Amino acid sequence: MVLLRRVIGDALRARRQGQHRTLREVSTAANVSLGYLSEIERGQKEASSELLAAICDALGARLSELLSEVSNTLSLAENMEGVVLVPMEDQAAAERDVSVSVRQESPLKATLHATRKPKRDIVYAA
Repeated sequence: MVLLRRVIGDALRARRQGQHRTLREVSTAANVSLGYLSEIERGQKEASSELLAAICDALGARLSELLSEVSNTLSLAENMEGVVLVPMEDQAAAERDVSVSVRQESPLKATLHATRKPKRDIVYAA
């Protein structure tokens, strides 16, 4: 299962960090509270299209660029069987056999980190 809000949050965080800007700078420019922007970046809140547009504007990006990046990430994840897309800090929370984390370091550079949970041996008592 791929959560759209997490992929959007990762893409926004990557753009902000790529510009070496703080949450405070971007939240002020986008006219959104720092805490709410943080929750959006961590994939805990879903932003409205108006709010996403304001954040993109504050980052000097087009909403269509962000959504294109998100679409490409989602497409990649959906084409991988058994994938759970989770933020890097939530790796332990994944409940599937394979999880993939995406770290967008810049608009053109992303790092995918895949992990596979070890299979448990089943022991039968005689």
